[in-house]
Amino acid sequence: MFLLRVLLVFACFVSTASAKPAPLLVLGDSLSAAYGIALQDGWVALLDRRLQASPAPRAVVNASISGETTAGGLARLPALLAEHKPALVVVELGANDGLRGLPLSEARANLARMLTAIRAANAKAVLIGIELPVNYGPQYRDGLRSMYRGLAEEFNAPLLPFLLDGIALDPELMQDDGLHPTAKGQPKVLENVWAVLEPVVRRLP
Repeated sequence: MFLLRVLLVFACFVSTASAKPAPLLVLGDSLSAAYGIALQDGWVALLDRRLQASPAPRAVVNASISGETTAGGLARLPALLAEHKPALVVVELGANDGLRGLPLSEARANLARMLTAIRAANAKAVLIGIELPVNYGPQYRDGLRSMYRGLAEEFNAPLLPFLLDGIALDPELMQDDGLHPTAKGQPKVLENVWAVLEPVVRRLP
């Protein structure tokens, strides 16, 4: 009986020690899907390498799709949460809604439902915002900024207001389309994200 107890304790210890921390899930659009460059050069892949090399390694699952909208992300999220059981979800969506001129009320409702689902799955959320080109006008552009700020406050989620801050206006860091960073710009994108993400990651179990 004593030997059996020792074996059970040892088995539990081995199981706990070998258990991997829950991953991070990135749910985004082309800005997170490494559009126009090699996948391994994108900021999400750089994040994965940074976390894997850290004292507490943690995997990153990139579920980003070029052209993704908030409606598409909302539709895919339940299956992603069930499959990967992430500790944290980085939501980088809304740019394509804006570029298509979709009502901001719809985008906000979709993002709110995503953040609610993430919370229900006992995961943390980080929200990443994006800016639209100036030709979309101040009303729509200001509305997009307000949407991200309001959601971050409502759900107490850390917010990166503009993913491409310090990058979007530098032609050396942007592709010819003026919308997507080059491989050279991706480390800067990661630094923007990491400034908001790192304090959250540090507190994850």
